[in-house]
This record gives sequence, structure tokens and C-alpha cells, in this order.
Amino acid sequence: MEKTDACIVQRDFTVLLEVGHPGFDQARAQLGMYAELVKTPAAFHTYRITALSLWNAAALGWSADQVIESLESVSRWNVPAALIQDIQRIIHQYGKLQLKPQANHGRMRLVSEDERLLDELSSMKTISAFRMERVDPHELILGGEQRGLLKRELTRLGYPVLDYAGYREGTSLPFEWQANTQSDSSEGFRLRPYQRDAVDAFEGSEGMGGSGLLVLPCGAGKTVIGMAVLERLQCECLILTSNTTSVRQWIQELQDKTTITNEQIGEYSGQKKQVKPVTVATYQILTHRKSKDADFTHIKLLSERQWGLIIYDEVHLLPAPVFRATADIQATRRLGLTATLVREDGCEQDVFSLIGPKLYDMPWKELEQQGWIANVQCQEIRIPFTPELRSNYLEAEVKHQFRLAAENPAKLAVVRRILDHHEGMPALVIGQYLD
Repeated sequence: MEKTDACIVQRDFTVLLEVGHPGFDQARAQLGMYAELVKTPAAFHTYRITALSLWNAAALGWSADQVIESLESVSRWNVPAALIQDIQRIIHQYGKLQLKPQANHGRMRLVSEDERLLDELSSMKTISAFRMERVDPHELILGGEQRGLLKRELTRLGYPVLDYAGYREGTSLPFEWQANTQSDSSEGFRLRPYQRDAVDAFEGSEGMGGSGLLVLPCGAGKTVIGMAVLERLQCECLILTSNTTSVRQWIQELQDKTTITNEQIGEYSGQKKQVKPVTVATYQILTHRKSKDADFTHIKLLSERQWGLIIYDEVHLLPAPVFRATADIQATRRLGLTATLVREDGCEQDVFSLIGPKLYDMPWKELEQQGWIANVQCQEIRIPFTPELRSNYLEAEVKHQFRLAAENPAKLAVVRRILDHHEGMPALVIGQYLD
């Protein structure tokens, strides 16, 4: 690979990418495959390499050697030897454990070529609690109901599982795209090339058996991709999304673009409680309960019918209480759609183990260059304090400094000038504190 020298790779798993460097775009494209973007100040963007980001890269086919070669190609100086060893170790752990079906109904096998690894795991208290039966030096037998919880615990221990145990087909739901939907005619739309690639990635996800995450930016048509996956599978489906508005957008898209009838589509929200072959529900209704100690009232929706597919829309907003239920439905195919893998609650590993790894990632910059989404122009404007406010800021406790900076009154005049400059155009102003 061409050496760009755009990055400073550090031993603590962080990578600093120089914004003004000629190799910025090339380095950013590579880092996005195996590192997480943490912050984007003006001079250097900060990325962090994590076990999860490396496992997601491995799920996309990256080897340890490829990751290291990529880092070396963009690094200004030699990549620390200790970091190289850690990357090799972490990626080597991916796939050392596999779940496979067992002839006996309802049971499955945890398999590894590393006999000592199974010895080590079996001696751990959290793993021995699953009471798996050692039938072979390379094989443990477990009940199917333990599938999700075991995968989550093994991921926590640093050994993500390749799940080959298979999925139920679910109740059949034959349907087609509406006329012209897949044609080149201007009367209808057709799947864009990257949307087809995303569907193929989910369908052909070796080692995951039809479960994982598709990561695409806002405006890329994730709803269409979800419907295309459902069209391939031809089965009953539960769609979970973030709010009632999104529920009705999904329903409208299903009505407009497929032959699924209105009678086959149900809304399950605060206003309606319809359970039909394709049911679209909110996360909020799924986690509703009458009191803090009560059971979740509607969680049974996850097992209400023989769903062949569950779609988690905006999976980064999936409430933590749903993870326990998600652990119990591992026999159902699961598709996660999101623009970001980063969660505020830090539960990224639960998403990885219980829904699946990243199977497809389309950076927004590529869609912008291809003309599928609007060009983005970003401008950072730094607004100084008055001498008095600067003094208050320097004397304040660290936990109060952010708010003092956020509420700098000098911002208001700048915002007014920006709005005047774009007079007559729609504008959205987003802030942490609203006075």
C-alpha cells in the first residue's frame, strides 16, 4: 500500500489522523474498517482500536496481517511492536470457538480445535455455571436455551463465537416487490448497487448464519435494505424501531413497495396493539412495565409468532433491557441496521454477541462521492470568551467547564449572522442546553 504518513499510531490503541494531510482520505477509509472514531477536533481526528473493532474487521474478512500492514502504511513512525502483538492476539481469538448443531433436539455443540482453551474456559466459574457436558477433548454439549447467554459471556471473556447452529425458517410469507420496483423504469425505484451488496452480505454471512449488522449512513436507504432482506427470506417478520413516527414510515414503505397487504401489516405501539405477519413495534412499548419491579408487559411480542426474522432498526438505540430477551431468541435470524456502532451505554459487545458482527459498512464519504447522498460542508467556528468569562472558566471545576463553554453568550450573535446569511433556508439548531 502507498505510504501516506497521515497517522500517529500509539501503544495505547489510539491513532491520531492529521486532518490537513494529503493522505487524510485514504487513511480515514482504512481506519474505518478496524478502528472506532472517538473525536474529531480541527487538527487531528482520534481513533481507537478495540477488541470489538478488530473482531468486526475479522468478520469482514480482515486478517491480523492485513490490519498491521494497513497501520504501517498510514503511520508516520513505526507501529509499536507491543501493539502489533496485541492485534495479532485479539484477531486470533476470533473464531477459535464455534457453535454447531447437535443431533439431539434442542441441543448444540461448542467446538474448538484448542483443547487447552476449552479446559481453561470450563474451569471458570461463569462458564461452569452453564453445566455443559464435555463429550470430547474438543467439544462441549449445551442446551439450545443457553445459546445467547453463553455467547455474551464468551465475548466478554475475549472469545467471540462463530455461530453455525442455524436458525428456524419461521412462518412463510410469500410476497413480491410492487410492479416496477426492481426495474430501470422511472415509474419505480430499484435497489442501488450498494444496497444489493448489503443484502448479499447479510444473506451470505458465513459463520453467522443470517445474523449481523449492516452499517450505512443516514439517507442511504436502510429501510429499503431491511425490506430487501425480508423479500429474500419470504417469512413473517418483527421490526423494532425507535419511535412511532419510524413505525409508520416502515409501514408506509412496506405498503408502497411490496405486495404485502394492509391486513398483513400490524402496528404495535402506544396507540395500537396489532400482531400480524409483519409487525412493526417501538422499543419503548417493548420495555414498558407498570413498575420498576414488574415484568415487561409486552416483551412476549418477541415470541408471539414464529418470526423468521427480527429487524432492529437504529440498533445503537436498542434499550439495554431488550438484550436479555434477545439472548432468548437466538434461533431467530436477526438483522441490525444502524449508522453507528457506538452506544452511549457502552453495550457494543452485547450488540455484537446477541445480534451479530458488522457484515457490511458503507462510509458516508463514498456515498457522497457516488452522488447517492447530498454533499456535506462542515465548518468549525471557534468563539472566544470575554476576559471575565475566561477567568470564570479557568477557576471552575472540570465538571462545570463544559457547560460554561457551551453557554458562551457570544455564540448567539454568530448563530444569528449564520441564519441571516442563509435567509429563507430551513435551519436546525442543536444544543446541549436550551435557555
